[in-house]
Amino acid sequence: MNIRSETASIALIVASAYFALAQVASPAGKSVNQNSLVIQDFDKRLDDYAKLRKRAQAGLPNSKSETSAANVKQYQQSLAQNIRSQRPRAKAGDIFTPSITQLFRELIATPIRGNSGGNIRASLRHAEPVHELPLVVNQEYPQTSAMQSTPPTLLSNLPKLPPDLEYRIVGRGLILLDTKANLIVDLLPDALPISQGER
Repeated sequence: MNIRSETASIALIVASAYFALAQVASPAGKSVNQNSLVIQDFDKRLDDYAKLRKRAQAGLPNSKSETSAANVKQYQQSLAQNIRSQRPRAKAGDIFTPSITQLFRELIATPIRGNSGGNIRASLRHAEPVHELPLVVNQEYPQTSAMQSTPPTLLSNLPKLPPDLEYRIVGRGLILLDTKANLIVDLLPDALPISQGER
């Protein structure tokens, strides 16, 4: 084999190996590249929402200057109304698209079904679990209801959110909450897998 042929053969082997690595399946059964594209889409949707909220804040007083509870509440309501006016047809699935929903359910199920699953469920039970609520995208989170945080072990498996957006557990669902406006940005039903005791 001459040098040129040998070089071509090596290049082919390297290219084949690279292609194989690019298609390595993740635990969720998808390729790493596919999951990466889904996360990129999620991040872009969050970025679009952040830009929309920035426009909605224009003209409102600086929230940091609001000290009294009444003023903070008024700011929240005004911001929420401005956001609603800029996304009047907002609905479930605008950010949690089908592909993002599928990936999130897998990302949530992985730690729950793993070694830390018992601790996660115990944390949810001990943190004033929030059960069924009539939640609606683009509406305020009910102030009379408890606000359950997401266990850190579960949170660490989900994509990081920009400031003033948080994940919240409601029953088995997951909501994306704008804490500055107390507004439900999107919701993902049946995000948590059913435990054996619930079957």
